[in-house]
Amino acid sequence: MSSDLVSAMSTAASGLRAQTVRIRVSAENIANADSTAQTPGEDPYRRKIPTFQSFVDRETGAGQVRVSGVYADQSPFTQKYDPAHPAADERGYVMTSNVSSLVEMADLREAQRAYEANLNVVDASRAMMMGIVQILKA
Repeated sequence: MSSDLVSAMSTAASGLRAQTVRIRVSAENIANADSTAQTPGEDPYRRKIPTFQSFVDRETGAGQVRVSGVYADQSPFTQKYDPAHPAADERGYVMTSNVSSLVEMADLREAQRAYEANLNVVDASRAMMMGIVQILKA
């Protein structure tokens, strides 16, 4: 089999793994977008952001990507006026999550497209490898 095809599959597989984490983190952020603090002075859910690192696989020589960590977004929380909420401060404001559903949906859509592109590379590489096997059998 061509080492170029193996390298392409290896690179695409690392991209699939990275985008899977990105999709999972975005889904978690969306699920918690409307969360609030439970008690006064407590922080609500804080948006999470995955970070990636590229490297070269020594075995295949292929470029790879991996998740280097998932970090908390340090942007400020928003406040909502709701004096009846149990977590309201003395002014009647409740801390709400720093997640923007619009931003998360855009990130999720981008991650989905990147996942699909990597999956297409894996499928095309597999089809080419099968073609090589068929030629060698003939």
